[in-house]
Amino acid sequence: MAGFAEATAVEDGTARLDPQWTVGGRPNGGYLLAVLARAAVTAAHPHPLSASAVYMAPPEPGPATVAVEPLRDGRSVSQARVRLTQGDRICVEALFTLGDVATAGEARFSAAEPPDVKPRDELRRTPVEPPGAGVRITMLEQVDQRVDLSRPGDLRGWLSFDDGTPFDAFSLLYAVDAFPPATFTLGGSGWTPTLELTAYVRGLPAPGPLRVRQYARMVTDGQLDQVCEVWDAAGHPVAQATQLAIYRRA
Repeated sequence: MAGFAEATAVEDGTARLDPQWTVGGRPNGGYLLAVLARAAVTAAHPHPLSASAVYMAPPEPGPATVAVEPLRDGRSVSQARVRLTQGDRICVEALFTLGDVATAGEARFSAAEPPDVKPRDELRRTPVEPPGAGVRITMLEQVDQRVDLSRPGDLRGWLSFDDGTPFDAFSLLYAVDAFPPATFTLGGSGWTPTLELTAYVRGLPAPGPLRVRQYARMVTDGQLDQVCEVWDAAGHPVAQATQLAIYRRA
């Protein structure tokens, strides 16, 4: 069973998409973004600072080609375009801004404070086959996810790796797409396929479970616009994402 770093590795332009990081048999969108980020980073700029990805076709677990196109190599940041293909299909394409998260320092201002969340031991771990989801979420065998579902369109909870691995700049890209869709408490049916995901990595997390809030900003008959915000165990904001996804009513 591969850890997250091994499961997102890219060697000589090839990734081996791990079946353990899937939802309904398809690789999770945040996991795929982390794979592309591994390919994009350089020795001078070792972390993804921002990522904007479009998802065109869901790949299958197994080998996939990852191509990197450097766009700019600056002193403090660089930019790159990365494309994941499988066979003759373009599956995911993303634009990255790369740098060193460790140089960002403490936040001088943050508009969002850590949300009120029930204590972790008061929330049940999300099962691999949640009631009403209609899909097997295999990646939940790898992570301990606990979500408070009491607020309509506003999910809050905790996330950690089952093996105790601390989160880093790459796994934060997974964290911002790990929770159930915000429509889960609004009568949504099943998972919501991602169309576009924009993420920011704002800091290297302190050890311990992540505090996550995911909420809907707008829901139409066919689309969902949702935001995910992540704080580390010390209460520091470490990641944020905005996502446009397909919404299916029950």
